[in-house]
Amino acid sequence: MRRITADNAAAFIRANTALTRPPHVPEIALHLADEAHDLWQRTEEELAEIGLPPPFWAFAWAGGQGLARYVLDHPETVRDRTVLDFATGSGLVAIAAAMAGAKRVMAADIDPFSAPACALNMAENHVQFETTQDDLVGLTDGWDVVLAGDVFYDRAMTETLTPWFERLSRAGSTVIVGDPGRSYLPRERLSELAVYTVPVTRALEDAEVKRTTVWQFT
Repeated sequence: MRRITADNAAAFIRANTALTRPPHVPEIALHLADEAHDLWQRTEEELAEIGLPPPFWAFAWAGGQGLARYVLDHPETVRDRTVLDFATGSGLVAIAAAMAGAKRVMAADIDPFSAPACALNMAENHVQFETTQDDLVGLTDGWDVVLAGDVFYDRAMTETLTPWFERLSRAGSTVIVGDPGRSYLPRERLSELAVYTVPVTRALEDAEVKRTTVWQFT
């Protein structure tokens, strides 16, 4: 199979996903993979052979769906404000922020396939925002709001992100995260904003719904 690169990523994404509306955020259309697509069935070894990192951008994770739902239901959270969507993946939360009236949205993800996926999803939803592959962890660039969906999935990631989110909060940013009960969620540093029951794919989460909470760093 032809090796996948950032240059031919858009064609690969179109061929291996379907335009889908995540069940908890049906206002938004995304190019996503499901059990019917070959992308879903491939192992990490097979993906590595064609030059594709694990395709987190191809799925609407529960934390991102809950966070996007919160932003759409509470547009005052982002309206006329500068927003960073950290670890954006498909761009789901960034799209929600743009729809809710954010002044400027930056969608960041170190995966080189995230930006092409975001570009396709922007076009489908008639919104525009910036993307970057830069690792922004540790930076405090004056964002009014920092959004992050489903980022506390392992200990190392949590130990990296928690002090950064705390610094951002102290610097004046509103830091809001969506999480479906991952083991390493730093609950003691969070204030609950909303709780949702999010339908998910059993093959992805080993469940049909995930209780997903939107939290603010305090």
